Formats: sequence, structure tokens, C-alpha cells
Amino acid sequence: MSLLRIASMACIALTLGACQSLFQPSYLKPLDTQQDASEQIKPGCSSPDCPLVNIDTVHFPTEPQLDSLVEQRLLQMTRTTPGASVPSTLNAYRDTFLRESADRHSMYLQAKLREQHDGLVIVEVSSYLDTGVAQGEPGRGFINYSRLLHKELSLADMLLPGQEQAFWNIAKVAHNTWLINSQMDRDPQFVKNWPFQKTPNIALTSGGVVLKYNVSTIAPYALGLIEMNIPYARLSGVLKPELVPAHH
Repeated sequence: MSLLRIASMACIALTLGACQSLFQPSYLKPLDTQQDASEQIKPGCSSPDCPLVNIDTVHFPTEPQLDSLVEQRLLQMTRTTPGASVPSTLNAYRDTFLRESADRHSMYLQAKLREQHDGLVIVEVSSYLDTGVAQGEPGRGFINYSRLLHKELSLADMLLPGQEQAFWNIAKVAHNTWLINSQMDRDPQFVKNWPFQKTPNIALTSGGVVLKYNVSTIAPYALGLIEMNIPYARLSGVLKPELVPAHH
């Protein structure tokens, strides 16, 4: 009797989940996650305006490379000036911020699991620095982590060779669609003042390739973070086919 036949017979006696695991690579089973949230104010401070640090992150106990990558990205988001040094750990950052910040200064850092599909883990990271003025400084980013390759995918990793310009041309079409759907295309001044731009925030979600724009990049601050979706069908010949989800 063949091994496959034995496995098939074993499947009958097992749950469907266990059956699937006999035939599917282990990286298709979702990773376990642990949420880690904390909020601290400056030690010894008792006013309503005490400096505060709120960290809400996610851990991946069985994927240490991804775990350290998430912390590194959050640490990079703490920089308020380009080229500033990156703190060694989130705990070290929190201690320094609380010790050195003036009243009414708060920092919020978050990493959340957006989704897992087809061996990819999509993590969304965000930061918000509140310095007591009307408009705080939000930051946003994505991590597209391949469990098969044990690495974060860059745009170059996602695209077929020589297709970067084609990708941004398709993104520009998605931007035009956003202008029309939001009716911003009816305002010539808006179209002139807020032209299309590239964004580093790209996510390979199960429903399409998402582009996310931080505030004040393609629209005024008041419109917040803007998200655009490119269907996988539009990226045929541009995106590496192995990155297109199985159901597309």
C-alpha cells in the first residue's frame, strides 16, 4: 500500500484541519500571535498632563525574525528628525521619552496583525506623537513578511524584473480612481496642489495590493490617512505570480 494511500486513509479518521496539514506546507498554517499592550506615565508625575508612552504591539513567538523586525520598525518610527539614532529597545525608548519630555507630550506606538494568507504575514505599524498642539504627527507603515523566505519583502522582491515603472503607472490609475470616487477631481485647485506620489507603504493583502498614504502627502492633513486598492488582475505581468493569493 502506498504512503499516499495510508495518509488518505489516516485523513478519514482525522479532523479536516489535521488532514490538510498532511498535504499543505507548514507555512500556510497561521502563526500564533501574542498581543503586548502597556501605557506608562512619567514616574512621580501626578498632573493631568504627564508625559505618556502607549505601546501596543504584537509578538510572533515561533517566528523570531519577524518578532525582532516588528520592534525594529516601531523603533524607527520614534525618530522625529531624519538620520537620528534609533533607540536600542522599546523599553529604553519609553524610559528616555518619559524622562526627557515636557508635559502634554505623548507617544503612541502600535503594531497590529492586518492579516495572514498564503504564507505571508502583513503587519501594520503606526505611530502618533502628540506634542500638545492641534495636529499630532502620525506615521504609518507595513511589513510584508514571507514565511517561506524568512524575510520582509521589498517592492523589488514583489515585482518581476524591470516592472517598477509599470507598477507606479498602475498605481497612478488607482489614484485617479480615488480622485473620482472622493469627488476631489471636481476641484482643479486640489488636483493641482495634491498630485500623485509614490508611497513606501505597500501591503500584499488577500483582497488586492494596498497603497497607504500618510497625512499631508496626497491630500491635506484633515483628510487623514488615505488607502487605495489595486486588484491583482491589474498587476498581471508586473507582480511575481507566486505572490498572487491562491483564490485570485
